[in-house]
Amino acid sequence: MPILDDVSAISLVVISAIVLAVGVVLGWQRRGISGLAQRNAQDRAEELLKLVLTPEEYAQLDERGFLEVQSPSQPTRTYCVPRGPGRVAVQERGEVIESLCVGPVEWLPQSDIILAHKLMIEGNEQEYLRRANRYRLRAPTRAPTAGTAPVRVPTSGS
Repeated sequence: MPILDDVSAISLVVISAIVLAVGVVLGWQRRGISGLAQRNAQDRAEELLKLVLTPEEYAQLDERGFLEVQSPSQPTRTYCVPRGPGRVAVQERGEVIESLCVGPVEWLPQSDIILAHKLMIEGNEQEYLRRANRYRLRAPTRAPTAGTAPVRVPTSGS
């Protein structure tokens, strides 16, 4: 009987190894499909962004790395929405006074996030501000210039 026990133990180890290997391979394949799906979604989102933004806004986003969105309620306020991850810089009269952290709960293409910021600010600025985590700067800083991104405030927890 000890031989059967050894054979059973070896069989169990081999079967476990096969199941683990299959699981790893399937996991890699799922991530590959997910990555491809995300790239396709980002491509579609970028096309939508090009359609919605004016040529000037899209050029600004490409050149500067952020989109300036004028406040509908405060004529001296501008929101600088970054192309990549990061907080939205809020400018008053050309000086950054605070940054905002507003983002989706689940993954969305970055171009959709930019568009969502723009539409939320223009559509219901007060609700946008209500939902945002706000980070006031102790002293205002100069506004970003051409070729520079908005002031990046460390994003721990946002």
